[in-house]
Amino acid sequence: MKNRVMIIGGVQAGKSTLMNALLGKDRQAIKTQALVFDDWIVDTPGEYIENPMYYRNIMATSLEVTHVIYLQDATSSRSVFPPQFSLGIPKIQIGVITKIDAPLADVERATALLKNVMTHGPIVKTSAWQKLGIELIAPLIQLRSDEEIRQFVKDRDSPYLIYCP
Repeated sequence: MKNRVMIIGGVQAGKSTLMNALLGKDRQAIKTQALVFDDWIVDTPGEYIENPMYYRNIMATSLEVTHVIYLQDATSSRSVFPPQFSLGIPKIQIGVITKIDAPLADVERATALLKNVMTHGPIVKTSAWQKLGIELIAPLIQLRSDEEIRQFVKDRDSPYLIYCP
């Protein structure tokens, strides 16, 4: 299977903007109404995680991917994910914090919120507008083991990338 990632996160958290940045598409993000498959990325509507009734859609879609991005908006004071949500999806997990350059961004809080969702894995701090941290995500999607990911994080020594045990 070709490596493919599913992006999940709350409404207006920056999922579509991140997808466009990863694909190098210079276009305005629009509200995702249904699953969007574009090349190696699956964008999900924010409602899929904000309403437990839609969790089955996330679980079913996870069968089509190798990696899952758990996306946390740095300007939000809450997480839309239940604690340890990643345990229910046996895929390689990557945390992504968006909007780190926003005036109300709290990156430490966003990191703590993601650590409550993920059991382990890399967390990438990003700004799609300033292209900060974005270049770290696609290479992570190419990796297939926790050991490779740990080594990638160690080798990069980037302020935009950490590994949470």
